Amino acid sequence: MKNSATKFTFKRILPVFLGALVILMVVILVLWRQTLAEPEPIARANEYFLGIRTDTLDREEGTLNPNWTLSDLLNEYGVSSDTIQKSVEAARKVFDPRQMKAGQSYYALLSDDSTGTLKYLIYERSLTDYVVFDFTDSVSVYLKEKPVKTYRRRAEGVIKESLWNSLIKNGQNPELSYKLAELYAWQIDFFSIKEGDKYCIIYDEMVVDDSVSVDVGTIYGALIKHNGKKYYAIPFIQDGMLNYFDENGRNLKKAFLKAPLKYSRISSRFSNSRLHPILRIRRPHHGVDYSAPYGTPVFSIGDGTVIDKGYIRGGGNAVKIKHNRTYTTTYMHLSRYAKGIHRGSSVKQGQRIGYVGATGLATGPHLDFRVYKNGKPVNPLKMISPPVNKLKDKNKERFMMARDQLMAELKKQHIHHRQ
Repeated sequence: MKNSATKFTFKRILPVFLGALVILMVVILVLWRQTLAEPEPIARANEYFLGIRTDTLDREEGTLNPNWTLSDLLNEYGVSSDTIQKSVEAARKVFDPRQMKAGQSYYALLSDDSTGTLKYLIYERSLTDYVVFDFTDSVSVYLKEKPVKTYRRRAEGVIKESLWNSLIKNGQNPELSYKLAELYAWQIDFFSIKEGDKYCIIYDEMVVDDSVSVDVGTIYGALIKHNGKKYYAIPFIQDGMLNYFDENGRNLKKAFLKAPLKYSRISSRFSNSRLHPILRIRRPHHGVDYSAPYGTPVFSIGDGTVIDKGYIRGGGNAVKIKHNRTYTTTYMHLSRYAKGIHRGSSVKQGQRIGYVGATGLATGPHLDFRVYKNGKPVNPLKMISPPVNKLKDKNKERFMMARDQLMAELKKQHIHHRQ
């Protein structure tokens, strides 16, 4: 009796068990298929560019083709002639469309429907400045700027080819090379920078989009090791003016620049007996020849007055400048003169006075630069230039405190080459 009761119970339970098992398998199958299905699309977050919401628009990017005008560009997006004319007229109030340059970027924001209607055209004048053509209502044109953030940076490295290339390879703004050339214009000839020289600069960098460097701001200190010698640049405010001094309190700015131009090489040095390349005779060459391409700007090495301008035998087009009672300089073989340069005109240090040429007796384009001290020729490369705006005694203690703090900061990390 017991066995038959057990069999009876099992027969009643078995169909229920099998039914539950089938239901479980169906549920598992449904869940498995759901895991293989495409996920639901995630709604895009609101996106903006120059204050314009772009996640609801289609965006196209391009660069302006050579010889294209604003009309040509708008015509590419099917803008009517009437609207193009209104755009040109509206643009003139804030921006001259003729200033649009080939190669500059632009952005077209289009409706994301089948019509693809142009809603905005944005022309990039620079990494920070934009011109917006707005077609959402009536035609309007306005300027937009990207916000610029300022960060304190430290750049350091070892030069292998040039300062410019070293900065780029180390991920630093190459604009620093120009800043340093200006800062050290009286101490270092940057054309003589060579492999193994080192640099360390603390400065402000202007950045847009949190990553794109657009400019270099204030330099808070610098150290360049050139030819085994250390050159410091220590900023210090004296009498309300910012100047840069070396570690001994000598102003980096001198009465005369190190060189009157950016040159390729020195082709001839100061000599009392040089073989003239054209006349083939030996005679004194009391100057320095800087080889440079035609048209390279030539600058006055110091403040002064033009006492002579014109063509001289052998020297071609030349300018002569009297700086003070002691020093006079001459610039020869010029191709032409800078605007406003004439006898009696005043010039400032670094002011353009002419352009490199090959007038007179010259085998190629170069500048023959000469310096006279009390009427006698001296070697420009060995001339010791007096500083300007000397550090005053009353400021020395304050300067020394600033100097020690900066030098300690520059020495926190040894200058090394970044791999």
